[in-house]
Amino acid sequence: MATPVKQPVRPAEPHPVLVIASSNRWKVAEIGAMLEAVALEVRPQPDGLEIEETGLTYLENARLKAETVARLTGQWALGDDSGLEVDALGGAPGLYSARYAPTDHERIHRLLHELGSTPYRSASFNSAMALADPSGTTVLEAEGICRGEILTTPQGHGGGYDPIFWVREAGLSYAELPEHLRHKLGSRGKAARTMAPGLRHWLGLA
Repeated sequence: MATPVKQPVRPAEPHPVLVIASSNRWKVAEIGAMLEAVALEVRPQPDGLEIEETGLTYLENARLKAETVARLTGQWALGDDSGLEVDALGGAPGLYSARYAPTDHERIHRLLHELGSTPYRSASFNSAMALADPSGTTVLEAEGICRGEILTTPQGHGGGYDPIFWVREAGLSYAELPEHLRHKLGSRGKAARTMAPGLRHWLGLA
């Protein structure tokens, strides 16, 4: 009886590389966790790279980041932009959320001061994501919105405006959301979920 020939074991194909257009390691890790269902090797953008956000919308800024990083690295790149919009302040701070004041504490203080004692405290976190191919062309976009309201005092510990943003669906501040609810209800999580099927398609993982 012939002895069957043992076939050599082929090494597993490496996962496609996706560069997150951000120097914020926490944001890179958060987006990577949101996309963990997609088999990717997630990397941060090159050290020292600063991209000026000159877009007039969250999507324009997300595209700008993704396209710039894709061209510089020759890899697929994902850019995102987000902001807090407070209805009683005409949508402010909006695109300028990160530039509203020098620190998180000062940004929160300014926002609460400008909002004052008004009972009209509805607001939303808004996020946009854009995927650029290695040539620097955007091929996929998505947006996510999380509605809530602004608390009068911070609740929980977190970055940005998270401690003063109350998520009605969860009955918690954004800072208090456990990871699974942040992915489910958060604006960035919603955008990432919308992006996932298209990511699989464009990166050949469908």
